[in-house]
Amino acid sequence: MRQRRIIASVAAALFLLAANAEDGSNLWLRMQQKANTAKVKTNDKSAIAKNAVNELTAYWNGGDVTLKKDGSMPDNDGFAIVKPADGGPIEVKARRSAGLLYGAYELLRMQETGNSVSNETSSPAFEYRVLNHWDNPDGSVERGYAGKSIWKWDEINGDKGTMSINLKERLTIYARANASIGINGSVINNVNASPSILSLEYIKKVRVIADLLRPYGIKTYISVNFASPMVLDGLKTADPLNSDVRAWWKKKAKEIYKEIPDFGGFLVKANSEGQPGPGDYNRTHADGANMLAEALAPHKGIVMWRSFVYGNHEGEDRVKQAITEFEDLDGKFAKNVILQSKNGPLDFQPREPYAPIFDQMKHTPMWAELQITQEYLGQSLHLVYLAPMWKEFFSFVNPKQLRGIAGVANTGDDKNWCGHPFSQANWYAFGRLAWNPELSSDSIAREWLTQTFTHDAAFVNPMTEVMEASREACVDYMMPLGLHHIFKADHHYGPEPQGQYPHFPIEWCPVYYHKADTAGVGYDRTRTGSDAVSQYRAPYNDLYNNIETCPEEYLLWFHHVSWDYKMKNGKTLWQNLCAHYNRGVSETERFAAVWQTMRPYVDEERFNHVSRLMDVQVDNAKEWRNVCLGYFSAFSKQIIK
Repeated sequence: MRQRRIIASVAAALFLLAANAEDGSNLWLRMQQKANTAKVKTNDKSAIAKNAVNELTAYWNGGDVTLKKDGSMPDNDGFAIVKPADGGPIEVKARRSAGLLYGAYELLRMQETGNSVSNETSSPAFEYRVLNHWDNPDGSVERGYAGKSIWKWDEINGDKGTMSINLKERLTIYARANASIGINGSVINNVNASPSILSLEYIKKVRVIADLLRPYGIKTYISVNFASPMVLDGLKTADPLNSDVRAWWKKKAKEIYKEIPDFGGFLVKANSEGQPGPGDYNRTHADGANMLAEALAPHKGIVMWRSFVYGNHEGEDRVKQAITEFEDLDGKFAKNVILQSKNGPLDFQPREPYAPIFDQMKHTPMWAELQITQEYLGQSLHLVYLAPMWKEFFSFVNPKQLRGIAGVANTGDDKNWCGHPFSQANWYAFGRLAWNPELSSDSIAREWLTQTFTHDAAFVNPMTEVMEASREACVDYMMPLGLHHIFKADHHYGPEPQGQYPHFPIEWCPVYYHKADTAGVGYDRTRTGSDAVSQYRAPYNDLYNNIETCPEEYLLWFHHVSWDYKMKNGKTLWQNLCAHYNRGVSETERFAAVWQTMRPYVDEERFNHVSRLMDVQVDNAKEWRNVCLGYFSAFSKQIIK
C-alpha cells in the first residue's frame, strides 16, 4: 500500500510538472480559463463575433461585456471600448465583426498585462496586415528556421472539406494568435511559387484553410507563378497581352472564387531571381500586373506585385534597379494592384537605409514588406528583436502613404512555432506595429514578455532592455557602419567577406558590396559613384552624398572610406570598426549573463533552451568579429584592437 501511495504521489507530481511545462506552443496566448459568472452578449450573429464571445467567455474575468455592432462607427476594422461610470457592462463597439474580435482581444491584453480597463478607441493604420508564408507544397520553407511548413497538405482533404484533428487544433492557435494582434491576411505559399498551387486539387485544399481562418477575420491569398498557364494547361505562352492567356487567368479566378468567395488575391514575384514574368515577352510589369488585376477585379481581389527585381540591368548598382524597373510605370497600374516593396533597397539586411522607391512612386498604391524570419539576423539561433529596426523604417516612410504591410513569416512546425522562444516576439511585434506603427518597441516588448513569461518586474525590466539592445548588437557584430551583404553564400548564416562565387551572379557576392582595398572600404553611391543617393528625396539625397553629413550608421553603404578617415569621435574608421565588432560580442556575452539571472522566473524547459541558443549566439558573434576584422586587416594593414 505504501509503495502504491508513493508511486501515486510521484505520478501526481509528474502530472503537475507536465501540466506546467512550457514548450511555447501557445505563444503569447497563455491565458488560463476562468471560472466566473461574467456574461458576454452580442447583437452580431457572425462566426467572427461568436469567436469574440467564446474568447471572452473562456478567459475574461473582469465583469459583463456587451459586443455591439454599431453602424455609426468608422468603416474599418477598428473598435471602441467603453467602460460605463455606473459600473454597468463594458461595451465593445465596432462597425465590422472583425472589430468586435479585435476589441475582445484588446480587453484580454489589458487583463493579461495587468492594466485596468479604460476607455479606448483604436483603428488600424493599414487596411491590409498580411503574413507572407514562403512555404512550399513539399513541406519545405524557404528561409524557414523552425521546422517544416505549418500547412500539412497531406492532412487536408479538399474534396471532403476536412483536415486532421491535430492540424485543426494547431492552425486554430495560429488563427487566434494572428487575430489577437490584428493580422487580417495570410499568403500561404512561397513567392517562388509552384504552379501546382493553382491546380483544382490544391485550390480545394486552400479552401479548407480559408474556412478555418475566416472566422478569425483572416483572408487567404496565394502566390502565383506567372507561367502557370503553360505549366498547368499547356498554353504555348504566358504573354500577358495574349487573349488566350488573359482568358485562362479569368477562368482560373472564377474557379478559385467558386471555392473561396472571399479569396483575397495574388502575390507575384516576376522576372526576379529566375522567376518568369512579363519581361520574358518584352512586356512591362504593369502589363503583367494589370492582366491579373483584370481577372480578379470582378471578385474584388487584389494583386500584390513585388518590386524586388534586379539582374536585368548589367553593370548598374543593384540597389538602384527597382526604381529603374518601375519609375516609368508609376500611375500605369490598375486600381487593384498594389506594389509591394521591401523596407530597404537591397535585401532585409541588419541595417539598410530605407528604400527610395517609397519616394519615387507617387501615383501607385504601395505597401511595405518586412521580414519577420531572421534570414540575415542570426536566423532562429540568435535573440534579435526586430521592432527597433521596423520603427527606424517608419521614421523615414510615413505609414499614411502605405495601404498595407506584409511580413515574411517565421513560423514552422516546431512546437514553439518559431524555433527560438524569443523569435515569437517578432511575429507579435509585426502585428502590433501593423495595427499601430506609433507604438514604441519598448512597450511592445513589455507586452510580449508579460504575456509570454511573467508579470514580475525583476524579469520584464532587464529582458526588455536586452531585447531593445539586441538589434544594434547584431549590427555591431555582423556589419557595422553601413557594411552589408557579407554573409556566407546561399544560407546567409555566418560571415564570408572574401566571397566571390563564379556560379552566382556578381550581385550575390560579398566583395561586390564592401569593395575593400588598400585605400579603404565601402560602396561609393555618391553622385560621383553609382549615384544611388539621387534616388532619395531631399534632404536625404544631399545628406547621404556628403561624407561629413552622412549618418555614420550608413557611412559604408554610401561611401568608400579611407581606413584612416577621422570620424566624429576623433578616432579612425579602422579603430571604430574594431570597437563596433568588439562591442557586439560584449553585448551578446552580457545578454547571456543577464539571462542566467532569470532562472527563478522562467520554466526550466524554456530557460535551458534559451541558454543553449545564447551560447550559440556568443560563439557566432565571435566568429563574425574574428573573420571580418581578420579579412579587413589584410587591406588596412593595421592592428586588430
